Amino acid sequence: MVIGLLVRGGLVAGTVYYTNKVGIWSDAEQTEKLYNNVKSELCPYVQKAKKQLPFDVPQLPNTGEMRFLAKHYYNEGVKGSIRFVHMLPCYAGRGLKKVKDTFEDFAKSPAITGSQEAVNPAAKQ
Repeated sequence: MVIGLLVRGGLVAGTVYYTNKVGIWSDAEQTEKLYNNVKSELCPYVQKAKKQLPFDVPQLPNTGEMRFLAKHYYNEGVKGSIRFVHMLPCYAGRGLKKVKDTFEDFAKSPAITGSQEAVNPAAKQ
């Protein structure tokens, strides 16, 4: 468990370090240059893959579309997180009620099934 946490932490730290080194976290112009560079490097491979695939591959989005999509999905993530935090007391209340009901069900004595003798031993006499 600890080793897995250390490995994941190392991967996250390495990813942040590498992306910082190549310029993703710097100014917008450098990030746009990096995006266009990656797009131009991938273009021959995408063309080759298009020829081999039985369906059409859409074009890579331009920089303006990427900005819009990044902002949109970031905002949706923030809204979802805020919605979850807003509903957390409700979720906790429902969960605690289910736990309470489950323990109350376990606390009840089980019903006796079977013949009349099992229910009332005095009736046998």
